Amino acid sequence: MCGTAEYTRTPEESKAIGRRTGPMIVISASGMATGGRILHHLKRFLPEENNTVLMVGYQSAGTRGRALVDGAEEIKIQGQYVPVRSKVVRAEGLSAHADYRELLDWLAAGELSPQRVFVTHGEPAAADAFRRRLKDTFGWDAMVPAMGAKVELGLATQPEVR
Repeated sequence: MCGTAEYTRTPEESKAIGRRTGPMIVISASGMATGGRILHHLKRFLPEENNTVLMVGYQSAGTRGRALVDGAEEIKIQGQYVPVRSKVVRAEGLSAHADYRELLDWLAAGELSPQRVFVTHGEPAAADAFRRRLKDTFGWDAMVPAMGAKVELGLATQPEVR
């Protein structure tokens, strides 16, 4: 049996999926389940034991996506606690982000020579490892600023971190 693909263009069309019954596959964005149309789908389908939610890509700590892959029994969506009875499966190795090697290759091709590089994305340990890699590979002054840090950028001087 072969089905057809239907694309929803509006939030209303997307929400209407929740009124359907029978076997289906719903593909939705927002990889960490932090917002968007995925929330309506999760709210509707997570409570049912015969459903499977496939999480693709990295799930950052503190997100609904991470809570799901870590085995949460319920998650809060739009102010309500939703029980997780469906099976949650994680697909490893799929990501829209470049890995550190791809980032280094991209930076090397750019012939850059920055005074300082700020690494502001990723888990703390990974960000610090990338900072060290930038120093070792290019000799760049790289840092991982603390949350809320303010950096004064001067044209002829070194940046001052406060």
